[in-house]
Parts: sequence; C-alpha cells; structure tokens
Amino acid sequence: MNKEGLVLVISGPSGVGKGTVVKELLKSQDEFAVSVSATTRNPREGEQHGKDYFFLKKDEFVDLINNDKVLEYATYCDNYYGTPRDYVEQTIQTGKNIILEIEVQGALQVIKSCPNAVSIFIMPQTLAVLQDRLTGRGTETNDVIAKRMHTAIGEIKQATKYNYVVVNDSLDDCVNDIKQIIKAEKLRTIRMENFVKEVLSNV
Repeated sequence: MNKEGLVLVISGPSGVGKGTVVKELLKSQDEFAVSVSATTRNPREGEQHGKDYFFLKKDEFVDLINNDKVLEYATYCDNYYGTPRDYVEQTIQTGKNIILEIEVQGALQVIKSCPNAVSIFIMPQTLAVLQDRLTGRGTETNDVIAKRMHTAIGEIKQATKYNYVVVNDSLDDCVNDIKQIIKAEKLRTIRMENFVKEVLSNV
C-alpha cells in the first residue's frame, strides 16, 4: 500500500483554535510532523537551524524561489519567509503527514504549487463565538479585536477554496474530523493506484 504521508495545509482565522488543534494532532508523533519554515532573518537567542527555522542568506532563498523550491513565501520587514519544498517532500517520504499551519495567502500558494496537498480550513461556529474567544484572551484592546474580526471575515470568504471546512465547536470532534479526512484521503484512488497495480502484477 501507499505509505507516503500527506501534506496538510491548515488555516483559519485568529482565535479559532487552529494552534491547539495542531498541538493535539502532534501528540501522535509517529503520524504527524510540523513543517519548518525557511527565513532570511537572523536567528534569535536559543533558536536552532533546522528546528525553529532554516536560516538562509537572501541569495540562497532567492535561488529556492527561482528553482521552484518553495511551496509558498512572503516578505516581512525586508526578510523572506517560506516553506521549503524539499523538506516537505522528504518528510512525507518517511510516511509522516506534514502539517503546514499557515495563513490564507500562503495556503492558497501551496494549494496552487502542490496539487496533492490536503487543505483544511478551520471555522468557528459563528462570528459571535470567534469574537468571544478573542475577547476572552484578555490580551488585546477592542480596536485590535475589531481589526482581527475584519481580517477573519476576509479569510472566511476564502474557505471555499480549500478541500475541507471543519468547524471547531469541540476540540475532540475537530481533531477526529481531521483524522477521518486523512484516513479517507489516503484511500483515494490516486493514492492507491500503485497498490492496485502491485496486486495485479502477477496476473
């Protein structure tokens, strides 16, 4: 059978709980890994190359872009950030499902550059619930929350461009829904084709 892992693109608005969902998935360490991004910024104290980020020089990052070696990238404060294609492909070859927890703009780039990726948008039950979660953090002003809600509405409008939409009304249910998606995706004909040929090889 096909033992290759999946590329999982997970997005959702701020406050929807996607980070918590990813942490829960990563408890199954034999099954999941999280993507390590590349950046051209300098390492901060305690950060390790290959663990926190792949720290590259600008000309190295530009070479990756020019050779289609990043699944997505963006610039922030004059530095590049992106997802290295080789690292992702090497990880799924080990059988692990690699998680790319990224914002919508980057996710849409991955969906375009990696057609076999499984894209999942995590939704709140309602906008009111999302706002309550943001308010409940107690770490942001009303103005910041209003801006985050405005951004969230724009992101939710992009949800139909993903393969799946999962509502995070309960952490356990949300995680189980994602695991069911993965199980079904691994049984898709396109991923079982070689296994079918293998079964028929002696006919």
